Amino acid sequence: MAVNRLRVHRRDDSAAAFAAALAGFVFVAGMLLPTSARASFAEDAGSETVKLDGARSQLGFTVRVLWLVGVSGRFGKVDGTVHVDRFSNQLSVDARIDVDAVKMDNKRYEEWVKSAEFFDVAAHPTIEFKSEPFPQPRLRKGGDMSGMLTLRGIRQPVTFQLQPSTCERPAYDCPIEVAGTIRRSEFDMHSRRGTLSDKVELQFSVYAIPPGEPKDP
Repeated sequence: MAVNRLRVHRRDDSAAAFAAALAGFVFVAGMLLPTSARASFAEDAGSETVKLDGARSQLGFTVRVLWLVGVSGRFGKVDGTVHVDRFSNQLSVDARIDVDAVKMDNKRYEEWVKSAEFFDVAAHPTIEFKSEPFPQPRLRKGGDMSGMLTLRGIRQPVTFQLQPSTCERPAYDCPIEVAGTIRRSEFDMHSRRGTLSDKVELQFSVYAIPPGEPKDP
């Protein structure tokens, strides 16, 4: 009996050693793969990263003067990615908006929204948004998209509304339409409270680059 138990222990030890060696080999082989190959392996395993199309996407904002007249502007280029998790059928967005390239019809307003009184472009030239994972069917049906918005260096939770899609391949054949409202006071913008609404309306019309097409450098 003692001999049989010894043989069992030896087989268990051999199996454990083999498993450890195999795990070490897989780890080392993975580290030796080129970055592109590792990314391809990850995508094949059930995930994919899609780049936003900054050339076709349009992002804007509106703030109301005396709560009646809307003053609108257009943000600069958007850069970012959408992570696709095929196992859970969920998406997550990581986007950066170029605020330094804001355009408005009135140059005086344009200079003002770039100033420290509003977006403070000199200190904070980008706005960042990172969404929580949300179900992929929401792109077609519409619904909430929550996440963290960083504006003027201040991070706040926000919830935007995805509009129902108008095509079979949203983000490729038609834009993903997103709308939402933030409050200036939550991002340390307290000036002109008597004449300027605390609410800032955001409108995003976003495209992504289809897989297989060349991406921006």
